[in-house]
Amino acid sequence: MHLELRHLRSIKAIHDAGGLARAADMMNMTQSALSHQIKGLEDQAGVELFVRRSKPLKLSAAGVRLLRVAERVLPEIDALDAEFRALTEGKVGRLHIAIECHACFDWLFPVLEGFRRGWPDVDVDIRPGLAFGALPALLREEVDLVISSDPEDLPGVVFHPLFDYAPVFVASAQNPLAAKPFVEAEDFRDQLLITYPMERSRLDVFAELLTPAKVEPRGVRQVELTAVILLLVAANRGVAVLPDWVVREVRTNADFVTRPVTANGLTKRLYAATRAEDATKPYMAHFLRLGRTEPVKLQRG
Repeated sequence: MHLELRHLRSIKAIHDAGGLARAADMMNMTQSALSHQIKGLEDQAGVELFVRRSKPLKLSAAGVRLLRVAERVLPEIDALDAEFRALTEGKVGRLHIAIECHACFDWLFPVLEGFRRGWPDVDVDIRPGLAFGALPALLREEVDLVISSDPEDLPGVVFHPLFDYAPVFVASAQNPLAAKPFVEAEDFRDQLLITYPMERSRLDVFAELLTPAKVEPRGVRQVELTAVILLLVAANRGVAVLPDWVVREVRTNADFVTRPVTANGLTKRLYAATRAEDATKPYMAHFLRLGRTEPVKLQRG
């Protein structure tokens, strides 16, 4: 038997309407065309689907079986059709994010909260474990967006500027460097520097200050969590250089001092990298807009 979706829709319409005439009106077709369709299906199946000369028109046992199939299959088909329409209209999709920035969670979570309200059907996930292979993962379509401060010239990848930030020196108020108006590379020679567990080339303090000046700190201690870094700094167990949005709350804390890095300060830019074909998706464009505005609010406190 060659069964089509239109057959299932016809069986359900006739059952719901209680007759051919009303069902034909519901389906925007003539009664004779609908009757011919049902007769052709009965000829294929070799059974009658309706009890003839009954008012309202009733399904036979075989018709009831077919109705059960229609009631099970049609909602799934309709849901799939709605999902495909949403995909073409940009209402649903996937946004898996890889982060090359340990401190980014502070501003990323407010961004994602605003994004969730606008795009509840987009699958969002964060993959911090891909921090050292994020861009290759983007090209392999394992993630859809990478947060990075190190743009690269990669075919098929677009780096969208998000916002500028300042790497800020943070130390205990008891540290001798607290007396200085700003810090320079030489100031780190006798300091224990506390950093995130990342390659030096991806840490602002090394990439922008220490490596160009060929200065090596007395020691380097890697710590995963920002809160633990700040605890160690407050206890004068080391110093750190953190983004300005991280240190906004400790600026008024008497246990800490924050100072510019160099007399003129440092400025870095954060980017969101996407595949070129994804950049114009409506939900991606909205995420990028939020990613440009929410962090600035955080920086300003």
